[in-house]
Amino acid sequence: MQDGEGQDMKIELDTIYRRIVDHLENGTTDMAADSIEVPAAHFTDTDHLARELEVFRRQPLAAATSMEVPEPGSFVTRDILGVPLLIVRQKDGSVGVFRNMCRHRGGKVEQGDKGKKPFFVCAYHGWSFKGDGSLRGVPFEEQYGTLDKGCRNLFSVEAEERHGLIWIKLPQAPQDLSLADYLGEADERLAAYDIERLTVFMDQKIDLDINWKLVMDGAIDVLHPQFLHAEGVGKLIQTGAAVWLDLGRHGQSYSARKRLARKLKAGEPIDKGFRYLTGNLMIFPNMSVIPTPDHIEHWTVWPHLTDPGKCHVHIRFLTDPAKLTDEVAARINRSWDILRQAATEEDFPMEEMIQANAAALPTTDFLYGANEVPTQHLHLQMAREFEALT
Repeated sequence: MQDGEGQDMKIELDTIYRRIVDHLENGTTDMAADSIEVPAAHFTDTDHLARELEVFRRQPLAAATSMEVPEPGSFVTRDILGVPLLIVRQKDGSVGVFRNMCRHRGGKVEQGDKGKKPFFVCAYHGWSFKGDGSLRGVPFEEQYGTLDKGCRNLFSVEAEERHGLIWIKLPQAPQDLSLADYLGEADERLAAYDIERLTVFMDQKIDLDINWKLVMDGAIDVLHPQFLHAEGVGKLIQTGAAVWLDLGRHGQSYSARKRLARKLKAGEPIDKGFRYLTGNLMIFPNMSVIPTPDHIEHWTVWPHLTDPGKCHVHIRFLTDPAKLTDEVAARINRSWDILRQAATEEDFPMEEMIQANAAALPTTDFLYGANEVPTQHLHLQMAREFEALT
């Protein structure tokens, strides 16, 4: 992050802080123009899911963080919307992304989640491929008959590294859409987090019997902490006073920590008020970036390919290795304990209830109030993307 960018973000946070204080003092919050109604069938209907997947495939998607592949030969594998991927750091420092699919008979050339290798070998017939995707070796090559090895390299996938994340574009994505243009106003906000310096401290993958949008709703919902998390997060985060920044496709929500409300009520002096804010940067369609003093909480939520009542959640805690003392690690572990308890014992069970009710009565609708502008955003943006498909 450049010094000028940092100063701009500091000025913006000071402005957001003043807006939050105004809301706390007046019992208000940022508002949408009106409430909206979202059909319950949007969480249960397979045709609706198919259109959402079409939208997903047209977006740049964050597949990994840069520091997951820190040096040449290091790799991770991912399955993005049914496409197995092999992500490899190249000798020149760039990143290569390939379909994890042998060009002989379609087996995966790498079955591990991560590691470092000079080349990759398909376990089926032993074909091997270099880290740049080129075909390296074919056992019994002389017996194959016609074989043009230059035409049997791994299929490459368009990718770009930006702001510490490795983004992919599937073939359905518009070729004239640059990543910078896609991110728009969210671009400088991602840059400010310096994710390229952060390593993965904690990595959790969770399969849920919940529609992906319900999980995204829960992650950015500003009205439920006081009620659903009364004995946990609800004691830390103020409910019902939030600022929303509309960033086009994307958006950022800010809430106050309870300590700020207590200090204001007591008339105590407040230094560096922006430190009492908590934010959630939502990158459409499925990513949340939540900064904390010691780490960044990074979520991606992936829809199931055929069942609207299922999703896959990938949560990573990212931290600066230069600042990772035992004390910092202990604080991050406590943060994970708080999140784990809130998510697995409260958020996810509630969302499972909602999913079951939506399946039982798909003809009803769910109300997203004018005071729920952060949760409205995902549904309104998806509707706009649907219109662009026609």
